[in-house]
Amino acid sequence: MKTGPYHHGDLRAALLSHAEQGLREKGPGALSLRELAREAGVSPGAPSRHFRNKQALLDALALEGFDRLAAVLTGAVERAGEAFADRLTALARGYLAFTAGNAALLDLMYTTKYDADASGELIAATRRLSAVASGLIEHGQRLGEVREGPVERVALPLMAALQGLGTLATTGALPPERIEQSLDDTVAFLLRGYAP
Repeated sequence: MKTGPYHHGDLRAALLSHAEQGLREKGPGALSLRELAREAGVSPGAPSRHFRNKQALLDALALEGFDRLAAVLTGAVERAGEAFADRLTALARGYLAFTAGNAALLDLMYTTKYDADASGELIAATRRLSAVASGLIEHGQRLGEVREGPVERVALPLMAALQGLGTLATTGALPPERIEQSLDDTVAFLLRGYAP
């Protein structure tokens, strides 16, 4: 149990932090609001002020994950050069780096995303993430470096390739020594496919 006084102004953030750690170590099935309260050093009922049940906690964790991933990818693209190839490479590296450090969270994010009962907030968060890829494609089309076509349709192979590569890397299906070369190969494949 946490020692010393607990500042309740940070309870939501503390619960999410403990939940993410538990998710990483034990998976979503083992998470418990009561256990999280114990770890945070608060009464068993305190988490209910922020999360009505465990699913609400998992949804909030997934939402935070989508926001963090979108920020990572946006930052990577903004720091890259103007060329589509540079931005695509930066996006791919950012995505793979995020997956390497957040495999359990990413699994939760995509599981929650496809839930028929997903909240409006989660749906909006997935759209913000998709907008990063769409923005990259639009930029490439404006430069004449990406073939014409509806942006959402043209962006889909990009997100599918990145999600697939990330899954292969985090599940061990892709040995660690092959990840870098596989990333380069995936980017080269996408660049050929996107060429006008």
